[in-house]
Amino acid sequence: MDSKNRMTDDALVKAYIGGDAEAFDCLLARHQDRLFQHIFYAVHDEDLANDIFQETFVKVILSLRKGNYVEQGQFFAWLSRIAHNLVLDHFKTQRGQCSYDEDGQEFADETTSQLACVGREEEMIRMESIEMVQKWITLLPDEQREVVKMRFYQEIPFKEIAEKTGVGISTSLARMRYALLNLRKMATRAGMLK
Repeated sequence: MDSKNRMTDDALVKAYIGGDAEAFDCLLARHQDRLFQHIFYAVHDEDLANDIFQETFVKVILSLRKGNYVEQGQFFAWLSRIAHNLVLDHFKTQRGQCSYDEDGQEFADETTSQLACVGREEEMIRMESIEMVQKWITLLPDEQREVVKMRFYQEIPFKEIAEKTGVGISTSLARMRYALLNLRKMATRAGMLK
């Protein structure tokens, strides 16, 4: 398993498709915490997040077996997209559910259902916004993207980022500044900022 830990996601996918079940175990171990946090952040319910998490990996397995993964070095983005779609599906089915009184007659508490729909829509918008930002990060120049990922995803201090990237701390800070400026420009073009 140690040698597999050093393999890229795409190499692990190829190995799994080739029949190496341990390769999938490595992919799961590598991404499960981050993916679960992503799902939980969207649904705010641990049991539901677990259900969607498990359903995500079932879909991943089925998709990989059908050959539906296109190798692009973006396995986690693909994984997140599957989870995101499952979260949206959950919210859509919840929106369509009705309440019943004691006699089994359908009733609608309009205020409650409207508030629930607004909350779900806000959640879906927030999920889509997170995905947009993640996509924009992939469009940053390599040096800027590297600093953003280390700082925000791995929560590495700037001093350590400087050491890992072999540059001075001021260079790391400048790269972050330019990355944030570029992200702001992308958000403005997309109409998320004015």
